[in-house]
Amino acid sequence: MTAPSPARASPDRLFAEQTFSRTAGAPLLGGNSVHLLIDGAAHFDAWLQAIRAARDRVLLENYMVGNDDVGRAFRDALVERARAGVTVAVLVDWLGCLGQSGGVFWETLRSAGGLVRLFNPPRLGEPFGWLSRDHRKLLVVDGAYGSVSGVCLSAKWLGNRKRREPPWRDTGVAVRGPAVAELEAAFVQSWNLSGTAFDGRLLSRKPAEPEGSVALRVIATQPSTAGVFRLDQLVASLARRTLWLSDAYFVGITPYVYALIAAAHDGVDVRMLVPGTSDIPVVANLSRVGYRPLLKAGIRVFEWNGSMLHAKTAVADGKWARVGSSNLNLASWMGNLEIDVAMEDADFAGELAAQFERDLDNATEIVLTQRPNRRSDQVRSSLSHSRPRGHMSGTPGRAAAGALRLANSVGAALANPRVLGDVSSGPLLVGAVILAVFAVIGLVWPASVGWPFAALALWFSLNLTVRLIRQRRRPRRDRSDDKKRD
Repeated sequence: MTAPSPARASPDRLFAEQTFSRTAGAPLLGGNSVHLLIDGAAHFDAWLQAIRAARDRVLLENYMVGNDDVGRAFRDALVERARAGVTVAVLVDWLGCLGQSGGVFWETLRSAGGLVRLFNPPRLGEPFGWLSRDHRKLLVVDGAYGSVSGVCLSAKWLGNRKRREPPWRDTGVAVRGPAVAELEAAFVQSWNLSGTAFDGRLLSRKPAEPEGSVALRVIATQPSTAGVFRLDQLVASLARRTLWLSDAYFVGITPYVYALIAAAHDGVDVRMLVPGTSDIPVVANLSRVGYRPLLKAGIRVFEWNGSMLHAKTAVADGKWARVGSSNLNLASWMGNLEIDVAMEDADFAGELAAQFERDLDNATEIVLTQRPNRRSDQVRSSLSHSRPRGHMSGTPGRAAAGALRLANSVGAALANPRVLGDVSSGPLLVGAVILAVFAVIGLVWPASVGWPFAALALWFSLNLTVRLIRQRRRPRRDRSDDKKRD
């Protein structure tokens, strides 16, 4: 649906649009076409096709580029375009590409005239600066085609047939229309944060023509801005019927967890799909520790049965959807550069919801206790005669929540779920063992502990000294600039 014009919009609609715009820090842009991209192969085919057809400029921003068949295919396509006179600018994260694709990997592109920059390598004067990462996955071609996703340029996403590893499950979108200009502006924002300013003359001033009827927001977050976090909180508060979430590294913080719990208590069908096996096991363990309060509130949690679920999506009430690079954890919400698009379109939200339901066919539901199987006629009878009790009887939403939780429990029983075991003892045991090992090492070989601490102290001392020198030089430069202006 296209955003209504101010002249035709109702006061309630204008208030809602203003609320979403201020919360996300992004305006609603109409007139776009949006195409869903599912899994790595579809992404790579679409992205390479767009790059090879570029006539003016290619702007690529990604957390990781692997030195493998996929990474080299993209590098070679960019080199060919650069040699043809197309402006090519690539921004990749230093930590994400560490051990994957360094300076030698990009040398052919630089020699062809392409621009390559690593985001936020360690440097003196910023002892904690390296914690903020560029986690965006963004491609913009000729100011007309844009794509936002969770997919990195790595063969991991294609799986491994020899090892019988299926492809990673991931989701992205391809966008055409006026919103592409916002995607391009987001790339320039990241580029400027990583060093010298991007040459604006390389970008055309002509806005893209309308390509469809989808209204969306481009949410390009920077460290500490928390645009996606505020939006996720708002959507959890406003959802009335359904809120279905897919996330790769869920470690919910208290305000968001309680927003989900409050929605479930009001009768919203809240479901979460997360990995069953993860490429970062410690995050998976932390995620499982947080299942219990969600399950107690009636939120349904599913674990993906494939090699890795890497998608970051949300769909609410069949009307609103979000796809992008942001995970539901503090690093994405507060620490990293992320980019997502939020669509206010029933057709696209319905398509994403249908994909979510298909994903559940390859997932196992996690429950607190095993439920006995019931026949479908018993299920219908139980639902038709169920009456909520206690504090939930005050509102229709809370009254419906009792029946919804019963339906969820019965649905879980029919789907062969897995009972949530003791997930908290594992991280506690690992922590205890690690601390005990450090204690033994410190007692037997104290120098092996002392030297790393000394090196760390020296590192911070050098950084603080550099910052002090820079701060003292800044007023002198400011006074010099004032004299020149006078």
